[in-house]
Amino acid sequence: MTHTVRDKQRLLARVRRIRGQVEAIERALESEASCEKVMHLLAGMRGATAGLMAQIVEDHVLTHLVDAEKHPGALNEDAAEQLLEVVRTYLK
Repeated sequence: MTHTVRDKQRLLARVRRIRGQVEAIERALESEASCEKVMHLLAGMRGATAGLMAQIVEDHVLTHLVDAEKHPGALNEDAAEQLLEVVRTYLK
């Protein structure tokens, strides 16, 4: 079972929060809110989207890159964690 299926409800909850943020941006634009308010809303949505991407990438690395059952000990956990730290930092 793939990690997106296993974590489906948690991922969908994140997507629904992002949808709410997009709707807030739409409402702000429709009501002619200040540029500052719109930029804050956009920054929040961008952070939420980056967080979702980081979660998917992390789960992908830990689930799909090396099949621990077929290749025991093949995954260098330190190297995987270093890669994930770089990805997390990049996506912030």
